[in-house]
Amino acid sequence: MDQDVLDEGWTLTAVAATLPPGLPAGLAQRLRAGVPARVPGTTHTDLLAAGLVPDPDGREGDLAWMNRVDWVYARLLTTGPAAPDERVDLVLEGVDTVATIYLGSTLLASTANQHRTYRIDLREHLHGDPQLLRVELASALTHAEAEEARLGPRPRVHPQPFPLVRKMARSFGRDREPGLQTAGLWRPVRVERWRVARLATVRPLVTVEPDGTARVQVHVDVERSGLTGGHVPLVVAARVAGAETVAEVHAGALRTTARLEVPHAPLWWPAGHGAQPLHDLHVELRAADPGAPAGPRGTGPPLGCWSRRIGFRTVELDTAPDDQGSAFTLRVNGRSVSVRGAGWVPDDHLLTRVTRTRLARRLDQALGARLNLLRVRGSGIYESQDFYELCDERGLLVWQDFLLACAAYPEESPLREEIEAEAREHVARLTPHPSLVVWNGGDEYLWAYRDRGWHRELDGRTWGRRYATEVLPAVVAELDPTRPYVVNSPSSPGFDVDDVHPNDLDHGTHHHGEVGSCLGDTAYRDEVPRFCADLGFPGPPTWATLQRAVRASDRAVVGAPAGLDDRLWAAQLTQARAVRGGIEHHRSWWPTTAGVIVRQLNDCRPVTSSSAIDGDGRPKPLWWAMRAAFAERLVTVQPRDGRETLVAVNDTPVLWKAVAVLERQTLEGHLLARTELPLTVGAWSVGTFPIAATLRTPGDATREVLVVTLDGRRAAHTWVEDVDLALDPAPYDARVHPVQDGYHVEVTARSLARDLTLLVDRVDPAASVDAALVTLPAGATTTFRVRSTEVLDPTTLVAPPVLRSANDLVVPARAAGAAGAAGP
Repeated sequence: MDQDVLDEGWTLTAVAATLPPGLPAGLAQRLRAGVPARVPGTTHTDLLAAGLVPDPDGREGDLAWMNRVDWVYARLLTTGPAAPDERVDLVLEGVDTVATIYLGSTLLASTANQHRTYRIDLREHLHGDPQLLRVELASALTHAEAEEARLGPRPRVHPQPFPLVRKMARSFGRDREPGLQTAGLWRPVRVERWRVARLATVRPLVTVEPDGTARVQVHVDVERSGLTGGHVPLVVAARVAGAETVAEVHAGALRTTARLEVPHAPLWWPAGHGAQPLHDLHVELRAADPGAPAGPRGTGPPLGCWSRRIGFRTVELDTAPDDQGSAFTLRVNGRSVSVRGAGWVPDDHLLTRVTRTRLARRLDQALGARLNLLRVRGSGIYESQDFYELCDERGLLVWQDFLLACAAYPEESPLREEIEAEAREHVARLTPHPSLVVWNGGDEYLWAYRDRGWHRELDGRTWGRRYATEVLPAVVAELDPTRPYVVNSPSSPGFDVDDVHPNDLDHGTHHHGEVGSCLGDTAYRDEVPRFCADLGFPGPPTWATLQRAVRASDRAVVGAPAGLDDRLWAAQLTQARAVRGGIEHHRSWWPTTAGVIVRQLNDCRPVTSSSAIDGDGRPKPLWWAMRAAFAERLVTVQPRDGRETLVAVNDTPVLWKAVAVLERQTLEGHLLARTELPLTVGAWSVGTFPIAATLRTPGDATREVLVVTLDGRRAAHTWVEDVDLALDPAPYDARVHPVQDGYHVEVTARSLARDLTLLVDRVDPAASVDAALVTLPAGATTTFRVRSTEVLDPTTLVAPPVLRSANDLVVPARAAGAAGAAGP
């Protein structure tokens, strides 16, 4: 097979009739005349490269006019005519979104789905002369509005009709995303020339027998050229990990299955559970030689080759009924896995700017936060091959949503066929990846149907039930029966949405939908779900990201108004504490609660959101909270039956046997009561241990703290909220020591210092630090290691707004409250 990648030579022009009248004349003229375009790319990236529009970060409103414009991508195609036995295909891996495609004056195809690959047979249209290849892109918003007028309105969480077109929902401004409705050729375009037959899809399905033998069923679909190729018997040869096999494709047939066995297969494990060995699976298609003595063997040059790395592992989801409802426990290689997860969204709202290097950096940050699973959210995209390969390498499990989120979706044509077609493509595409462990039928739309009165608003119109309960599970059952399918998140497996609430605590998955909006940041403690699939709280980006993204004309808003430093720190700290508290609570209930997924790891732009990493890739305090709360070994104090209880979480394969030291102290460090508590916690287990009354009963709750130390880990528990504690406003001494690659900042507490954090981006946007949110009881010391290539003033590292704690928020707030209560 020969390929010609069509990445250069493109021009982007705007359809003049769709340009708004208020555009500057010079800009309108340039758009009508055309600008150079790059493929993969979008209208936004091409106009940015031409210097015609500003970067949309923080100013997407300035580019809203683009949402109504129609565009044309065009270039000359010089591909010669096809030989008598040859196919010539135009392959478009991603068209965003509503397009008509022409070669010269000939209409080749029409598309209306960002999430599909299109293959067009060009043989009849090639005559040897250069021809203009033209992709005309209509406004996706206008298309969706027309579909809504035809099919009737559907309830949704955002005003724009994103459920009516198969385009990334986040393009329409969902979940604090910018309303940037890109258009373009966002994945590669190429011309392929091939003869006889080609490999259309290869689906390796992996199972492992109890004796350790891995079985790989390689399901192969071929496409024949339609000429002599239809009568040629073919051979598929497959090999992996020392095993080889050959399978026949009889004359006229279009599929076969090659079966491989690997004895004593080295197992692939999630992060924290073992290694991630990957093995090259090679598949080759050739014409058969029926006369070969050992059966059919390929002769001649390869007709097609395919290669991916696979891993040997099993995955199952335990949803069996029990005396508490029904479980939701993920098992890999027969072992129950306590899920430590976060949601994943596209890492840039302009998708073509996301590189493999950028993805690797972000996934390393996921491992740094001690995650073992990422949930690809249904408001985004089916991610790139790079994403899943990098997850395979790192042992990061992937929970994959189908792209249906927070809306009612029509089940009429052509949307139904589009959703099924995209599902079939991506289920087949992603089968090689051992990291992929769950297919999920969509995000929150069963819950919304049940709780938001949709049945009255819909008045009998379709809303997507059949996608979740019929269409998508049928696709998974046919193409990927080795992985579990979940009807929706949240959902109660085995129950109809009308019978058992999809967000029932005792069944399946649960979302904490109101925390951070209607409920306070401690509301997580009120619930013990079987699996928490969405836990989040909003918080702002880091200071350096905020400064970079805010326009000069708005600097007065962000510059230095009174109290802004404190407000920013307070918002970040509140987010971190809320989620840390939720994680520790849920993990303390393992195995009843079998996992927790924080709403969002990453972000696509600099914005206040539930993410732990902001739009410029900087960790927010939440990232550090996740890192601490998701530790493989965790010590925490949790309520049980109205009493404080010591909980030790041991998410390792090794027995944890140690002695916990519990001290009730004054905030200034005076010892009031002390005990040593020997404890033993089994592998992959949680242990709960009662705390003596002398330790859990304070004399003065406003001036005391319970400090627990265990194997170098520390938990500090207070009986009242910080605002009611008699915290010292200046509770520590700090010193700075220059070192070769930056600075060491040594902090010693004279009184309880809560959540000490060095916000190093305030002095160097490129700086990093090795710890944050460190709570020190009186007398304790910690050292922050700051990496920076800049020469910094040491005094800036040990004072606000760089060195912060909860103390310097609480004490002024308490003083202000007291002054207000005293009156004038």
